[in-house]
Amino acid sequence: MILYPAIDIKDGKCVRLLKGDMNKETIFNHSPKNQAKQFEELGCEWIHLVDLNGAFKGLPVNHKAVEEILDNVKVPVQLGGGIRSIKTIENWINQGLSRVILGTAAINDPNLVELAAREFPNKIAVGIDAKNGFVATDGWANTTAITALELAKNLEGVGVCSIIYTDINRDGAMKGPNIEQTEIIANSVSIPVIASGGISSIKDLQNLKNSKAELNGVISGRAIYDKILKIDEAIKLLRG
Repeated sequence: MILYPAIDIKDGKCVRLLKGDMNKETIFNHSPKNQAKQFEELGCEWIHLVDLNGAFKGLPVNHKAVEEILDNVKVPVQLGGGIRSIKTIENWINQGLSRVILGTAAINDPNLVELAAREFPNKIAVGIDAKNGFVATDGWANTTAITALELAKNLEGVGVCSIIYTDINRDGAMKGPNIEQTEIIANSVSIPVIASGGISSIKDLQNLKNSKAELNGVISGRAIYDKILKIDEAIKLLRG
């Protein structure tokens, strides 16, 4: 399993939100680039980025911060937030992004997901962000009538390289991940699943590792920034 440290970018800064609320932010670093370099130096194999402003506006906003990260780290980087056209996907991949994460587009424009997966093999992931079991879109501002499991099954055979499942009610709340729902989704599709939302301790990682699902990795943010979860210990556990 891979540890994906999260860098959520809002107004050019590295922040964490509580349950996706843009008005409940904590700034952890004024330089996302420096934060990314720190994660790389600590041994992280990937870096997970989210353009929070972009997720709400429906188009990339924090270009500069993302570009600086891509120019200054050697580990692969994945990005989500406001990516809703094939041109935007192509631009990011040409700039060195290793994986593009589509979220709202998976609901509003499934043809884009299929096209992107075909045009850019092994570089397109889908973020399934769920609130009370139902998929949320547009920076989690709107909740659909589609369940997370239904969307995951719809992606089978499309060609996406991974699914990132986030329980919004757990995100940033430090209450542990939704292991049960993560297991259900991971065991219902052949697509690799990355768990996200609520990871708050090394015990949470152990529970995910011991779960009934074979997961690709885990995304963690707040626990790392609050130094509750030590990166070296987390990597050692997940690799083992």
